[in-house]
Amino acid sequence: MGTFEGTEATIRYDRFGRGADVVWVAGGGGLGSDWHRYQMPHFERSFRNTTFDNRGIGATTCDRPMPWPVEDFARDTAELIRGICEPPVALVGLSFGSAIVQQVCIDFPELVRCAIVMGTGAWCTEWGWDYQDAEIEFRKAGGRLDGMMGATHYAAMLYPARVLGDRELWPRLREELLAWIESGENEASLIPQWDASLRFDQRAALPDCRVPMHVIAFTEDVQAPPQDGLELAELAGNAEYHLFEEMGHGSVYGHAHETLNPFIEDLIRRYA
Repeated sequence: MGTFEGTEATIRYDRFGRGADVVWVAGGGGLGSDWHRYQMPHFERSFRNTTFDNRGIGATTCDRPMPWPVEDFARDTAELIRGICEPPVALVGLSFGSAIVQQVCIDFPELVRCAIVMGTGAWCTEWGWDYQDAEIEFRKAGGRLDGMMGATHYAAMLYPARVLGDRELWPRLREELLAWIESGENEASLIPQWDASLRFDQRAALPDCRVPMHVIAFTEDVQAPPQDGLELAELAGNAEYHLFEEMGHGSVYGHAHETLNPFIEDLIRRYA
């Protein structure tokens, strides 16, 4: 565990393993520790991994007034990379964390050896806009999603139907989701982080981005439909698109990590 003093944020981070640097960027409402249970046991054997809390959540603090655009989150990430890593690094993101990774590739390409982004797109539009805008407005009106109501709501957004109906897997995922909901981190971070996720638009800048980018999409992803990832890959200047069947937005956590982890490792090794 460590703390890095950036220009706008004091960033709390953790490190695992030795080797070439891999930096993991959590999504909206997610902590750096979200990567610890399912990714670190695999990746710490071969790489030096850095996880961290984005501004607006966990132990990272930022005194700058909101709103915070995605460029602010990307600047925090870039400063952390410069401060504690040996760039260029491999960057891995999920959901809003992917948008942050994409912005780092646009603004600070010299820091990134390769980028692996999951459950993402080039901008927020249509269903993604309506869903995130509804979540934000619900909180602004004083609403909260607590307990089992929160766990089941997000479970349906994160995992395919066959996972929710798995009588052995679901009880474990349910307990993990309940612990996350009961921590209050999602509620505390939702407006500051989801507002940036709602409003980012990288379409104009992506064609000039030459960082090798691997866009991973999931056929059962209802938060970031796979066609959004395909559009991103087609816009980016140096990207490959990978579509995984029967996986959802959060399948990398507890559902399909045993498939995705080796695939991500192979991508990183291409550039190590």
